[in-house]
Amino acid sequence: MTEKIRILFVDDEPAYCRIFRSRIGRDPRFQVETAMSGEEALLRLQQFSADMVFTDLQMPFMDGFELLTEIKSRYPYLFVLILTGLDSTSQAVKAMKAGAYDYLLKPLDFDMVERAIETVCAHRNAFHSHSSLDEARQRGFSFENIIGQDRKMFEIYEKINQVAQTQATVLITGESGTGKELIAAAIHGKSSRKDGPFLQVNCAALSDGLVSSELFGHEKGAFTGAVSQKKGLFEQASGGTLFLDEIGDISMTTQVALLRILEMGTFQRVGGTETLRADVRMIFATNRDLAKAVTEKQFREDLYYRINVVSLQAPPLRERKSDIPLLANYFLERFRLLNGKQIEGFSADAMETLCRYHWPGNCRELANIIEHAVVFSRNRLLTPADFPELVRQPLRPQTGVILSCASSTLAEVEASLIRRVLEEKQWNLKQAADVLDIARGTLYGKIEKYGISKPE
Repeated sequence: MTEKIRILFVDDEPAYCRIFRSRIGRDPRFQVETAMSGEEALLRLQQFSADMVFTDLQMPFMDGFELLTEIKSRYPYLFVLILTGLDSTSQAVKAMKAGAYDYLLKPLDFDMVERAIETVCAHRNAFHSHSSLDEARQRGFSFENIIGQDRKMFEIYEKINQVAQTQATVLITGESGTGKELIAAAIHGKSSRKDGPFLQVNCAALSDGLVSSELFGHEKGAFTGAVSQKKGLFEQASGGTLFLDEIGDISMTTQVALLRILEMGTFQRVGGTETLRADVRMIFATNRDLAKAVTEKQFREDLYYRINVVSLQAPPLRERKSDIPLLANYFLERFRLLNGKQIEGFSADAMETLCRYHWPGNCRELANIIEHAVVFSRNRLLTPADFPELVRQPLRPQTGVILSCASSTLAEVEASLIRRVLEEKQWNLKQAADVLDIARGTLYGKIEKYGISKPE
């Protein structure tokens, strides 16, 4: 028997509660509960494991915005929809940025309400088509290890499901720290090759000669130190998927070799003459603008079009801020268990601080901040004081311009992040590269590209 979708409706007007229960509660697929205040709603949620909450924005004592903040802090998996009058749509937009899934105008059009419920149900089912609702709640809504329930992420999930059923080559673009490797792994996990190997390599971390050896393998005696034959990743990944990250950083020589594999499906080991066939699904990723690199003659145009058969873009965290509570709680639980700390959650101020910050380092930066807070906090709840000052205050690069999500270019955000990490690590390039999760050679290149210089 299919479990009912559990809906909590919150409004301080008794008539609205009665009408909602009457109209929506008559559908046998739904179980509806109501509350007439934010405080009552929080008490109900302790006993009623809702899947979605509809809440009025204008309520006495605890308004809908405050209720939303509390819900996202305590129950980050919940879908919250805001109800508001036409004169308060600006507040509704503010609530959307704070984690609300959607908003509906009052007086309610119940056709619109039903469509909103159907949309939420469709997105909820995208996570766990074979899991019960209780299992979904316990697991916090993840899609092949990707955490997120923002609308932008549902678009990614739908594309993953579509692309996974094909053998098309995929290019995943996006800033550092956005989880491109998780998207690649999800495509593999949903594909017909899921029982085969999934291998990945960061091309930027390898020298030109080493890239060729790692990818294609080598014969004994092919170069100094090649004391035996070695199978490359194309052979090791046979029947599965090979994920090449930071593809924009490979040399022209390696680009030519990759182009042959994509065109002919064959390759040779370094120093060998035997032609081997590659039975692998190729997925590439980069944080570079490859189209611009093609224009600047730094990347082959023919290879670009070969790898860009299907393109997916991982959204930066500042464009999916409604996922910050979900991710923050996921990282808190992970690092709390890892470090044996008895931390129960976030204060409302702490969660608001995290949601306000623009996260130039994306999910990776969020994970680092939460881990640092967990290690050093002595409180039951994490508070803003547990976060670095940079998270509590707007980021100000050395130019004196305040960076914001709306006005900053990707290059400005990336340059500012690199500059800050270098300063924090006292210009120890190895440590800075480790924090940024890029190769030291890539860091050198970006320092030169952005004209970043060490203070006197």
